[in-house]
Amino acid sequence: MAQAACSRVIQVPLAPVGLSVLLPPQGAATGVYPELLRQVGEADGCLFAMSAVPRARQELMFESGRSDVLVPASRTPRRDEFGDFVPLIQARAMMISLRSDRVLPSSLRALAQASELRVVLVRGFDYGDAYQALLKELGRQGRLRLEVDPVSVARVLDAGGADLTVMAPSILASALYADERVSHLLGRLRLDAAEELGWNDSGVYLSRAALGEADRRHLQESLDKAARSGLVWKLFKQFYPAGSMEGSLRPKY
Repeated sequence: MAQAACSRVIQVPLAPVGLSVLLPPQGAATGVYPELLRQVGEADGCLFAMSAVPRARQELMFESGRSDVLVPASRTPRRDEFGDFVPLIQARAMMISLRSDRVLPSSLRALAQASELRVVLVRGFDYGDAYQALLKELGRQGRLRLEVDPVSVARVLDAGGADLTVMAPSILASALYADERVSHLLGRLRLDAAEELGWNDSGVYLSRAALGEADRRHLQESLDKAARSGLVWKLFKQFYPAGSMEGSLRPKY
């Protein structure tokens, strides 16, 4: 770039997250967030180097200071220890199962006590303290299965290997849209709210260990501007099919 505002190339490891982050076997990353970073970079003079990694490794790289950006990410106390958060949208996780007449718990606390229910989650996803407590308790009871991405979770549900999952419905729905192996499940999803899972900010973490203060401040201002201008929500509407975000995603501003 002729006059880059960032002092160096910004390192962004990415894991597939529905239509928010698509990582084709050949070619560049696409989806909401890769496109957002490209447009922000072009407008404000920063170059982002995006690479594909599993979600759990993406989280570990951020915590150990080996990456500059964690995206997408919901805000959690643990992540706040390692980086500065920039809210871009609001999202909420829900309990998701395949449609049935079964009575399901109304809270994560009750789910932890429902010993007959098996749960599958994406390794590295985090929806706050109540979610982490559930993960720990289910693991202790032997009722937890961890998978690498939302498509793998969908395949486990389809095969009867678990009864439900917990994640943002837009993430799972977009994964189903994008993968023909599980697209037949789109009309069969059942969404149940959990008392502990309300609307939360979702967006980008900027590493305090890896990024210098000037770069961090510049990126924070650029990404905040993108959210407030409507660009972020415009990209979500561009990539997500109509109706797939209802009830689980909304603009931050």
